[in-house]
Amino acid sequence: MSDAQRLDAWLDVACLFKTRSEAKRACEGGKVEVNGEHAKPHRAVRDGDRIRISRGFGRHQDVIVRLVIDQHIRKSEARALYDDVTPPPSPEEIELRRVERAMRAAAQAAGTPDRNRRREIRRFKERQ
Repeated sequence: MSDAQRLDAWLDVACLFKTRSEAKRACEGGKVEVNGEHAKPHRAVRDGDRIRISRGFGRHQDVIVRLVIDQHIRKSEARALYDDVTPPPSPEEIELRRVERAMRAAAQAAGTPDRNRRREIRRFKERQ
């Protein structure tokens, strides 16, 4: 164990991202804040740091670092490395997420139009 570690490596060890390179891309993209400041992948993380990770669709995950280690451990044990202090979603947020999931599923089911459907769409647009 050490008292500090690279942010991208710790995010990987804590299983907050699947890989270190994914954590690095998130840091470089401004998706990770440490103590309220955007953090680069090489920033040192110490016990007590507060990390905010921007997830998809406007969600955030807030964690407080409890322990810094540099070796990979099981995911069930990795949860002991941090305290997840993300507030639970409000009923409005839950409903919004449900609607977004339904819309994404419908858009995916519709798929890309085939040749005949594209021709129909073009004819329809030309008539107007």
